[in-house]
Amino acid sequence: MNSVIEVRHLTKTYKNTTALDDVSLSIEEDSIYGLLGRNGAGKTTLMSILTAQNFATSGEVEVFGENPYENARALNRMCFVRESQKYPDDSNARHALTNARLFFPHWDQDLAEALIDDFRLPLKTVIKKLSRGQQSAIGVIIGLASRAEITFFDEPYLGFDAVARQTFYDRLITDYADHPRTIMLSSHLIDEVADLIENVIVIDRGRIIIDEATEEVRNRAVNVVGDVDAINRLAAGREVIHRESLGRVASVTMLGHLSRTDRDFIAEANLDLTPVSLQQLIVRSTQADSPDHPAADTEVRSLQS
Repeated sequence: MNSVIEVRHLTKTYKNTTALDDVSLSIEEDSIYGLLGRNGAGKTTLMSILTAQNFATSGEVEVFGENPYENARALNRMCFVRESQKYPDDSNARHALTNARLFFPHWDQDLAEALIDDFRLPLKTVIKKLSRGQQSAIGVIIGLASRAEITFFDEPYLGFDAVARQTFYDRLITDYADHPRTIMLSSHLIDEVADLIENVIVIDRGRIIIDEATEEVRNRAVNVVGDVDAINRLAAGREVIHRESLGRVASVTMLGHLSRTDRDFIAEANLDLTPVSLQQLIVRSTQADSPDHPAADTEVRSLQS
């Protein structure tokens, strides 16, 4: 596959804060990426720089082989749906969608109208008087109907109820199947988007800690529960990213694959082996080196399955 975005040693600092710290990555065409991480990890800053709405302190960014800054050739091929998009005070949803139609050469008006109906979006109400979910619907409609070659969704579902979020996911995956393009989806609802994304990028404290295909990430870790002595023997020498214990029972989340010998030991020791969800893995990975997170071998009051 061809790369549509190349980032090399990108750093962004604000006074004494480093939002992005020596970030390098490659984004391939026609793929859905999940850009994941905690609040303040650097996700929005990264997307803002890629779309030339912010400036790097150092490093290089290329979109379609060019620097996107003040570059209409590159910018006209991208759509950035921000979670706090601003509109003129007297603007309504119809104005916003009509204006968006002028900017995107691949705009699909039929899809836009179908989405308006899906989200029951009132077109004549002034945007500032719409609910948070209705305001988010405007961005989602623009992001999907634009059919831009690269589309960034920054927490697009804020204010959506469960039905609206599922509608967005269904529409996204269906339209992507018919019209492949590159989509980067920033989300806190990791389990909800886990089946949508093909590649996972996790940012923690401005640095990329995971950049892999989703299936590879799913296979990075396992969770084992059982007798504490058996768990300790199994975990010896392995990278444990989370440990909990209650009396004689322990639970560990470990990185790495299990050998046949490991699985035989698990069976003989009557340990319970459970898969680690994408959300669990990312939460544990970003907690592991946090100064306010309990140490790996700390005893806790309860176990989480």
